[in-house]
Amino acid sequence: MARKDEISHLGEIIAIDPSFTTVKILVTSACQACHAKAMCGMADQQDKIIMVPTDPYAEYAVGDEVRVLTKKSMGLKAVWISYVIPLIILMILILSLSVLIGNELMRGLVAIGGVALYYGLIYIFREKLSNEFSFYIKEK
Repeated sequence: MARKDEISHLGEIIAIDPSFTTVKILVTSACQACHAKAMCGMADQQDKIIMVPTDPYAEYAVGDEVRVLTKKSMGLKAVWISYVIPLIILMILILSLSVLIGNELMRGLVAIGGVALYYGLIYIFREKLSNEFSFYIKEK
């Protein structure tokens, strides 16, 4: 079981190589626990593939069910990078451009362009960011 400061998902090992172990996790929404999920259509499931650094001392095999863990602070950091900072950029641009640009369409396009630029920078620096987010495996 995961500790209070960890985020945990069950997964299945699908590949192992000397540097990375590939784990497929099934991400389910909160709707999965609802008794009316079949009628609602809002419940969703997605398989996610996560590359975890291989522990040379672990004895895992392909097909083993494992628990993939990360620190809760990493999840909060991901939320900030993905959602909060772009929202702040969008709001600052919209509010500050209202004084400079009279056309609402142009203000909106420039603000969306600023957020697109931010996501472009995230894409360019994805390798550096992926090194900051660490996952590890525990036996189920």
